[in-house]
Amino acid sequence: MSANKVYPLLKSPITIRGMTLRNRFMLAAMGSNFAEEDGSCGERIQAYYENHARGGTGLIMLETTSIAWPAAASMPNMVGFSNESFLPGLTQVVERVHKHGAKIAAQLNHSGKVSQEDIVAGRPLWIPHPLEKHPSDMMSVLTPEEMGNFIKMAGPDGKGPRYHVMTKDDIQTLVGQFVSAARLAKKAGFDAVQLHAGHGYIISSFLSPAVNQREDEYGGSRENRARLLVEVIQAVRSEVGEDFPILVRMDANEYRIDGGITPDDFIVSAKLAEQAGADAIDVSAYGNVAKSIAFTEAPLVHEPGGFLPFAKKAKAALSIPIIAVGRLELDEAEQGLSAGDFDIVAMGRKLLADPELPGKIMADRSAAIRPCIYCYICVSQIFINQPLMCAVNPRLGQEYRDDLIASARQSKKIIVIGSGPGGMEAARVLAERGHSVSLWEKDKDAGGTARIAALAYEPNGRLIRWLHSELKTLPVDLQFGKLATVEAIKAESPDQVIVATGAARTAPDIPGKNLRHVFDGDQMRGLLFGTDPVAMKKLPLYKQFMLFSARHLQILRSVGLLRALSHVWMPVKKKVVIIGGGLVGVELAEFLQERGRDITVLEPGANLASELSIVRRARVIHLLREHGVSLQTNAKIVEINDSVVVYEIDGERNEASCQQVIIALGASADTTLSDQLSKAGINTVAVGDCKRVGYIDGAIHDARAIANGI
Repeated sequence: MSANKVYPLLKSPITIRGMTLRNRFMLAAMGSNFAEEDGSCGERIQAYYENHARGGTGLIMLETTSIAWPAAASMPNMVGFSNESFLPGLTQVVERVHKHGAKIAAQLNHSGKVSQEDIVAGRPLWIPHPLEKHPSDMMSVLTPEEMGNFIKMAGPDGKGPRYHVMTKDDIQTLVGQFVSAARLAKKAGFDAVQLHAGHGYIISSFLSPAVNQREDEYGGSRENRARLLVEVIQAVRSEVGEDFPILVRMDANEYRIDGGITPDDFIVSAKLAEQAGADAIDVSAYGNVAKSIAFTEAPLVHEPGGFLPFAKKAKAALSIPIIAVGRLELDEAEQGLSAGDFDIVAMGRKLLADPELPGKIMADRSAAIRPCIYCYICVSQIFINQPLMCAVNPRLGQEYRDDLIASARQSKKIIVIGSGPGGMEAARVLAERGHSVSLWEKDKDAGGTARIAALAYEPNGRLIRWLHSELKTLPVDLQFGKLATVEAIKAESPDQVIVATGAARTAPDIPGKNLRHVFDGDQMRGLLFGTDPVAMKKLPLYKQFMLFSARHLQILRSVGLLRALSHVWMPVKKKVVIIGGGLVGVELAEFLQERGRDITVLEPGANLASELSIVRRARVIHLLREHGVSLQTNAKIVEINDSVVVYEIDGERNEASCQQVIIALGASADTTLSDQLSKAGINTVAVGDCKRVGYIDGAIHDARAIANGI
């Protein structure tokens, strides 16, 4: 973990129309599904926002809301802002945030053409102009279980959404709804409001030339398309007065949308917003939701700093503060503030992973920040109408239960076996609770099978490094190269043993699986890290020597160095067939394709990478196909020969040519060690994949729950 950095500009205050923020961090608005079914703010959502305020954030942006609730809502448990019945809960949110020195703004919105709950209820969706229908490839990446969450999108009669093209009277009604919601926000004590004019919602639909093809004064020119936004800003300003900040969130670009918003369109609209009375512009972007990859282009950008050029362009054109968002790393954020490219840094996923991030920066403890691994499980939950969650922060959404790490009543001697994410998280929580903890790992390095995941997907390595670094700061006895046996553990007389040894991976009995060019997943991991002598013996002598030398020189122990060097050489031939299209197989295909291999993936089941979150899965599958990877589902494997893998689809025989074969099937729970220990009378509990295959998020959540209960 890198040394702590000071970040003076991120720590500096800023004032927006009389609202002074203690630092430049803003919690980006993210739907949570934490509100009550009636749209009110109950204990769960109140505790969630209070925890962010406690963590040191300067400005908290309330998640997107409905100014016309129950209409115009894009998720089941959406915050309502349509009448004073919502006032008590909203007021309590504000009071709990203010108690910790943070400011909070209410994001006011009408979901327009993406008002999911209107479809469910059979209400017409408000739109500026009739929509063109476009085919979607999103459904193809969903599992049957996930698909079930979308059935209601057909509406009560199964015919799908109904639409209503807004009249001028409707437009005036809409403006009035924004005004009424702003009045409610000010009455509840919010420090500001933000008008959502992006992400396909109602105002952005008017701004977008692809959607708004009206022929009256609300369509046509850029100025006409911005008329609704200008009227809303002016009307809200008239209602809230001159001393109350109005922020506006806007799309600077619409990706994969023919004739959509361009950066030049955005600048014209942003200037008009400033002239109308906006006090800051929150620069975002949007993508075509019919394209499975689009969501990771915008609004949840995958490319680090992907929206920075838009923020910089806005800063050059406007005189009001600019809020930048979009996978910003801390160094990049500090540099952007220093260069004058923007004024405030909005973070979403990073603050879900560690709500204390701003406070740690303020205290010069940047090395202690729990990293986001960009797995997209947070937003994927919202896709299937479930509450927000985070793979690396199991407390997210549980704040209302006061689920803090509490000191143990009695300190116990505990051995944790396995240094994967589950084992390290268990050891970390146990040590923080005051137990005497020893962690045993048979390998020389921390991470377990997550090391191969980190090799395939770099952000996973950040979590391994953070967990390892945290353990070094705690009184945990770290014993690497330590093999756990029943006899060795009995000799230590522990009060408790936590087994976190991961899943068993046994390749199924496929004819030809023992050929020299065939490897299972564990063997391939052993090859890449030079730790499996049996697998290495399948290679030519010169490759064995190269791996032995690299391991001897410690080169293969560094995931980062190995990732870089693997672009130059690794013991994997050009044409590879991967049998198994689950998480392991797909991420391995991603890794090998990026290194120039010709890949075919054969998945016996109907779905690819169902263990991956929907959004990441959609991105990976799209990119694999885009780069020529052959992905075959429902492929029944017949046999492996010297140069081909024979498989059948619907009874038809096919062959995939290969030089090497990797079998990425057979992951299953493995309680062998925990069962042996229990039979020996040792108090033992299994954690993570050795108990139930759940990968990083399952291991982390399971580890915290078990460690907190000991």
